[in-house]
Amino acid sequence: MNKFVVFLKGKRNGKLDSSLLARHIEHLRQLNQAGQMVIAGPFKNNEQAMLILNCDGIDEAIRLVEKDPFIKEKYYNTYDINELIVANEENNWLMENSQTKGNLVH
Repeated sequence: MNKFVVFLKGKRNGKLDSSLLARHIEHLRQLNQAGQMVIAGPFKNNEQAMLILNCDGIDEAIRLVEKDPFIKEKYYNTYDINELIVANEENNWLMENSQTKGNLVH
């Protein structure tokens, strides 16, 4: 499984009602129960939100995001998705990763 970071953007302030919020939360519950959501939540500045998803590929990540009522009903007008290369102890913080090596100044 790959990790995808999703930023929900272009929020339409003043357009959130309890029905839309309930449908969005149900979507998050389903993602969580399926093991597809790592974390989700709004930013403190109240302008954007973020999700981190476990998916097989970008197409699956897009499909899951576009099922979100917040996106379907344009509460957030747009989103960005990027695949995250996880750095951790197991992979020596990506020290041997080709992308890391390619970014080093020689």
